[in-house]
Amino acid sequence: MNKVKIPKNRLRKLKTFTLGQKPYELQGVNPKKVKNNFIDLCSNDYFGLSRDNDVIKASYEISLSEGLGSGSSRFITGSRPIHKLLETQLAEWLNQEKVLLFPSGFQANIAAVQGLANRNSIVIADKFIHNSLLVGVKAAGSKLVRFEHNDLKDLENKILKFNSSQKSILIIVESLYSMEGSIAPLKEIAGICKRYNVELLVDEAHAIGILGTEGKGLSFDLSDEITMLTGTFGKSFGSGGAFIACNSKIGEHLIQTSGAFRYTTALSPALSAGALKSLQKIKNNNEWGINLLMSSQKWKKEILRNLSYPVKGESQILSIIVGQEEKAILLQKHLEKNGFLAIAIRPPTVPVNESRIRLTIRRDLNLDILNNFISVLKTFK
Repeated sequence: MNKVKIPKNRLRKLKTFTLGQKPYELQGVNPKKVKNNFIDLCSNDYFGLSRDNDVIKASYEISLSEGLGSGSSRFITGSRPIHKLLETQLAEWLNQEKVLLFPSGFQANIAAVQGLANRNSIVIADKFIHNSLLVGVKAAGSKLVRFEHNDLKDLENKILKFNSSQKSILIIVESLYSMEGSIAPLKEIAGICKRYNVELLVDEAHAIGILGTEGKGLSFDLSDEITMLTGTFGKSFGSGGAFIACNSKIGEHLIQTSGAFRYTTALSPALSAGALKSLQKIKNNNEWGINLLMSSQKWKKEILRNLSYPVKGESQILSIIVGQEEKAILLQKHLEKNGFLAIAIRPPTVPVNESRIRLTIRRDLNLDILNNFISVLKTFK
């Protein structure tokens, strides 16, 4: 471990937070036990469902009847009726034949890649895909090729380069990229994959509940052209855990062969029940996603109008591009001093000289918060 060298300016520290009284408020606890109130502008609890009374009640009630944890894998004693209910309702909502639950999105993505690729595969992935997908490619032993972010021509050129080989090809993209806030041209990508008869895996983690028809993600209208999609319950759903959605044949293959599914303690009944209640709420409130995107565009417009910083993002994820790491860190501290929690994202997570303050806009943020945030940004020197 002594050989691991991390630059001092990139060392991360863990911070502890508890909930504040308002739905968008957190309290940071420093070593002196003094609590500081922050407006949360960086968590992925987009609809605030982690604090929703109905969601919490559903988790509590099933914990009383089924226990807090599952106790073992799904193949031993870990399967509960709530798992099957959540898988069935989610599959129906997404127009997919099969859904499998996982304890985390990281784990689901590793399982997804390993389910579609192996040592005889070539994986062609967008330059900005999540680290979990890259770990999955490495675990599968596949050759990794990257194409420029959302660049359809580069994707097609990469496919043409390897399509004559005897190896199978898997394309991996995200529908909504977590650091850029950019949306993939998924219809066009699916069309290219269909044209060359290659598989397509889509990570919908940040899009489910918000983007696409009734918040069902961008894969929904392309379900016949996409091989597999993954999503999480830890973001729009305000719960925890994740899922893979696919056809029955691939689903059965995963059940029988995926170590990430077979050899792990099943998702807790409490998180499963919370996710199911959140699913019901999202289904009954289609306007949530639409309103959130409108609110996000309002934030972006006002920031651009009042400040000289470039802003990236086409969705509820916005990035204020600062540039240098040191300046991004100073801006984060300035925001914290004035009651806003918005984390500086730095290399290697983002490219060098593109350090940024990443904002995640939530349903419960109001216009007063936006105006105060801009006022604070204006005072940063």
